[in-house]
Amino acid sequence: MRHLLTRNLLALSLALLLVSGCATTSAPIEPSEQRASEGKATAPLLPSALFAGGADKFEAWRCEPASQHLVTAFNDETLRLWSLHGAWQLPQAVVASGARYQNGKISFWNRGDKAQVETPRGQLQCQQAITRETLTREAHPGVMFLGRGNEPGWSVALSSRTPTLTLTTDYGEKTQQLPYMMSVMDNDAGRVVLENANAGRFFRVRIEASACFDDMSGHPYPARVTLSIDGQQYSGCGQGIAP
Repeated sequence: MRHLLTRNLLALSLALLLVSGCATTSAPIEPSEQRASEGKATAPLLPSALFAGGADKFEAWRCEPASQHLVTAFNDETLRLWSLHGAWQLPQAVVASGARYQNGKISFWNRGDKAQVETPRGQLQCQQAITRETLTREAHPGVMFLGRGNEPGWSVALSSRTPTLTLTTDYGEKTQQLPYMMSVMDNDAGRVVLENANAGRFFRVRIEASACFDDMSGHPYPARVTLSIDGQQYSGCGQGIAP
């Protein structure tokens, strides 16, 4: 009787294994799942404050007093706002004229190319300046975040697939791919710090959600980027690129 029960249990286990195997092979496997199943590391997710949130452009605003500068990105229902002090997402509120967005004590009310911003720090009167179309995955395939700067020209592109970055320096003369590890991830503050994943060559990339403006073109970005490598430090701007 015991042998018969054992054979039945083995037969049932084999049947369940075959069924689960068929279910697995019949369903498509996403590339990230495939890589994970092969033991390959996947690229970490970045804070949403580094992205445009579905907007197709960034706007720069010059504000007074104190000559403060802001960056915004609008979609149908929300406004993403970046200043030197951080980033906020403001849902749209109903007003009689213009467009008003508010989140707690922070509000943004614009009419055309003018805006009024209220924060716990005070009130700002703003004038829209330059705008820039958002970077897209179509134009930058396989790139999840792109940061760059000038004098000398450099860029750092984070892969959307694996924890590797492509570093370009000396005005595009030198390009190399380097693995990285994430040493700091602060979703609330929109702050990320990446460092070398091996001891061969030290580098650090610091990304912070903050209003940033290209020092040559004046184009607005939602992140400040600082690259430290080979005893040198480079500063620039960047943007997360959504699929």
